[in-house]
Amino acid sequence: MHMIKWAGWLITLFGAAHTLLALTLEKAASHAGAWFSGELWGADLAAMSPANSALWLSVDSFGVPLVLVGLTVLWMNRRGITPPPFIAWTLGIWTVVGAVILEPTPWPIMLLATVLLLVGARRGNPRPQPHTKI
Repeated sequence: MHMIKWAGWLITLFGAAHTLLALTLEKAASHAGAWFSGELWGADLAAMSPANSALWLSVDSFGVPLVLVGLTVLWMNRRGITPPPFIAWTLGIWTVVGAVILEPTPWPIMLLATVLLLVGARRGNPRPQPHTKI
């Protein structure tokens, strides 16, 4: 279960770091006035404004859902529940697609979390052995 715990923390920290760094280091938060004024309503996504781009890089990025997934994995682990493998497989596929499309990204962190989840789930739920008659 330690592998699942590590995976949950990696996922949570990755999502939180992405969101917080986008808001601060990339200065996305400086566009908050545009976000909350209705300026982005009906905006053209094909011709994205700096305020719209900042929104999608930070608050509406994958960071917030990753925090939710990571915290859910940690919550399940604390209760002795093994996360279902589809979480790891979906995260892994998404990570590989992102790594192929956009380089450089810190995709190895998410790939590590995926592997930890898969190995932890396998150890947490051993496959049932077929019953044999003697």
